[in-house]
Amino acid sequence: MKRIVCVDDDKDILETLEVILEGRGYEVFTATNGKDGVRLVKDKTPDLVIMDVMMDDFTDGFHAVYDIRKDEKTKYIPIMMLTSVNKYSDQKFSEKDGEYLPVDAFIEKPVKPKEFIKKVDELIALKKEDINVDGSKK
Repeated sequence: MKRIVCVDDDKDILETLEVILEGRGYEVFTATNGKDGVRLVKDKTPDLVIMDVMMDDFTDGFHAVYDIRKDEKTKYIPIMMLTSVNKYSDQKFSEKDGEYLPVDAFIEKPVKPKEFIKKVDELIALKKEDINVDGSKK
């Protein structure tokens, strides 16, 4: 069974993600902040991390991602960022942001289940050499 760690400060979002992912046969672990999320990733070594951009502060998700990428044990785990930033600010995130951020995908909240599951399946299928560990891949 593939394992996924979901990190978001909104417990309703976490519950929704859990229902969607468990319904597809994934084992899901959750955390409500970046620090706990990083600890969970290091402990569970999942097949995918789904990380909210803004939690305790505007950059909590980004700091957590950089911590995950610095550790050799977790460096090659695909990371999907969840964002609602596009709705509430002029800051926009998209797939092209993978050119400088070490993440593999961005998904807009609220998630659309079919689109979300399609992206989850794609990310879990990534080969090690295709993981965006340093922000150099689109």
